[in-house]
Amino acid sequence: MPSTATRHRDTQSTQGPNTHIMKKAFITLALIIVSAFPAKADEGMWMLTMLDKLNIKTMQEMGCKLTAEDIYSINNNSIKDAVIIFGGGCTGEIVSENGLIFTNHHCGYESIQKLSSVEHNYLKNGFWSKSFEEDLPVDGLKVKFVKRIEEYTDSVLAGTTENMAFSKRDEVIADNIDKIEKALNSAADEYHQFMIESFFGGNQYFLIEYEVYKDIRLVGTPPESIGKFGHDTDNWMWPRHTGDFSIFRVYADKDGKPSNFSNNNKPLKPKHFLPVSIKGVKQGDFAMTMGFPGSTDRYLTSFGIKNRMDIVNQAMIGPRGVKQDIWLASMHASEKVNIQYASKYARSTNYWKNSIGMNNGLERLGVVAQKESLESDFEAWVKADKDREARYDKVLASLKKAYNKYAPVCKAQRYLYECQLSGPEVFRFAMSFFSLETALKNNNEKSIATITSGLKETARKFYKDYDAATDKKVIAALGEFYSQNIDKAYWPEYFNIVNKKYKASFDKYAEDIYNKSIFADSTKLMKFLNKPSYKTLSKDIAFKAAKALQVLWSELYYSSTDITTDIDNYNRLFIKGLMEMQQDKVFYSDANFTIRLSYGSVGDYESRDAVHYKHFTTLKGVMEKEDPNNWEFVVSPKLKELYNNKDFGRYADEDGTMHVCFTTNNDITGGNSGSPVINGNGELIGLAFDGNWEAMSGDIAFETELQKCICVDIRYVLFIIEKYGEAKNIIDELKIID
Repeated sequence: MPSTATRHRDTQSTQGPNTHIMKKAFITLALIIVSAFPAKADEGMWMLTMLDKLNIKTMQEMGCKLTAEDIYSINNNSIKDAVIIFGGGCTGEIVSENGLIFTNHHCGYESIQKLSSVEHNYLKNGFWSKSFEEDLPVDGLKVKFVKRIEEYTDSVLAGTTENMAFSKRDEVIADNIDKIEKALNSAADEYHQFMIESFFGGNQYFLIEYEVYKDIRLVGTPPESIGKFGHDTDNWMWPRHTGDFSIFRVYADKDGKPSNFSNNNKPLKPKHFLPVSIKGVKQGDFAMTMGFPGSTDRYLTSFGIKNRMDIVNQAMIGPRGVKQDIWLASMHASEKVNIQYASKYARSTNYWKNSIGMNNGLERLGVVAQKESLESDFEAWVKADKDREARYDKVLASLKKAYNKYAPVCKAQRYLYECQLSGPEVFRFAMSFFSLETALKNNNEKSIATITSGLKETARKFYKDYDAATDKKVIAALGEFYSQNIDKAYWPEYFNIVNKKYKASFDKYAEDIYNKSIFADSTKLMKFLNKPSYKTLSKDIAFKAAKALQVLWSELYYSSTDITTDIDNYNRLFIKGLMEMQQDKVFYSDANFTIRLSYGSVGDYESRDAVHYKHFTTLKGVMEKEDPNNWEFVVSPKLKELYNNKDFGRYADEDGTMHVCFTTNNDITGGNSGSPVINGNGELIGLAFDGNWEAMSGDIAFETELQKCICVDIRYVLFIIEKYGEAKNIIDELKIID
């Protein structure tokens, strides 16, 4: 349960709406949502500020023993104070009075990789700190706590009307947001952040205040044979047998305030931490998740879905497949390259496979046809009333026209990003030297000295995880791929050089970069930075390519601005009209990486005819999947010994087996990785880490019968910590509920 200590909150200290407006937020959102009829318990990513009005009664009927105030409180400590943004795109939770963090292994993977070397390969062997002194600082890792959420719709929309041109309306809104954020952030220190976020497609806006901690240290991680067991083959699949967890700690200064790294810092004393239940889960048990889901498009039209499937997803599937094959071959050939590229490879493959599954799911479920049917109903509803016709008559027709116009530019943008900007690493690295080129051209000695100093540190980090021989292959393969799939009108200027000088051979061009560019070799680059020259930089083959890519990217961006403005605003109007039309439905806003709660229950599912999946897996399944000749399914001898001896300690299920994972019907998406799965008493029972293959369409269309949240059982986490990692000291920190 939430602690009883008071959390101070001074609403008058900010420049903007105060508690009077906060009360108004409840009324405004209730009007937008229109109805108090409950939606299905499993669907919905709900704002914490509205739980008392919309959700808590249904949650309590399902088995939740908490109040809305226990979960989210303005004046007192609550569960939300234990849930954090971990890094740049995951969720974590505080689980001890000493600032201990649980999150997913794949969320901590980049940090673990940064700390790893051939001599200390924590990816391969794991790591367990036995004292605060052994915790390993992670350079650049941050976590954020949500301090408060407050509606700012009136302030953001001030000066706008529905009759304004879309571009003017967006300009006014952007200016309002900029002024509000600047006023608040300029008055705050570097450890507090204020952000205005859009909800319901731009029909509503909220201010969120974050507290940022910058001294985060690694405490424990299983080897990837446990933390990523099954790797890409099992990713997005059920049944799952992955111990997807890692452990970190938040450090603060002597007063408990956020601080940059210091040897004098101490473990954070949090406002709230989650107790851990080892009672286990059963079919039908209440379960809720709290976290930061990244992005969903549940209100996307049929035109938008086609754009997503045919352009956006295909642009990820093709180029990433080419790049990943090259990376993986190099990783298998060298332990050093494997460490360098492990995190990059994992990030790339995650949404590569998601895009494949999403397209398959959307086609199988006939989602486009469902959307078209809804759109027909919408048009009929609009035409039945003159007032509605005046407001919504051309919305869908205008959206269709805008998407058709956007398609070729969108395709070029997406392929340019995947094949060039996030494909060859050397081009992206060279882009960080644009400011140096300007300083050198202007002969600004002070700026040159400052910029080169920073670039030396940037270069050190870059080359630590860079293999030029691998990147050379990527340059050639993705250059060829882009040229074959994108019209010449959207080629970067350097492609003309490839055609003329290298007779259209990207292999020869890549070879020249490898041999001649200062960016392909750390020694050459550092020599250049010690004595930088405008001529050397401006004539460098990789730098010239980077400049050409920047020019093309800017051209594509500015040529599509008016189209995307129309798409965004017609979508906003469609959502507004949809909520007006469907007054018997409770609406929730799409995910936007703001804190949300979902609730449901533990349960099994039937994936297709005669194929039934139970709601949990056990350690027996790990042994059944073992394949010593397949790097994805290697099982360590120590884990096999624990299994054979049934040495599960107090973490075994009542049936004597060691449960590994379980499924619920909670509504999650990317960004929820690491989210706490919490029982009706407010206790941690698992960590959310994945969704299931049959419901990869879920970001666009929630599938009630099939969509599952895959969770690692907290008992398996504790078993690995205590029995495998022999880190009883970590167990002793936790408040364990038997």
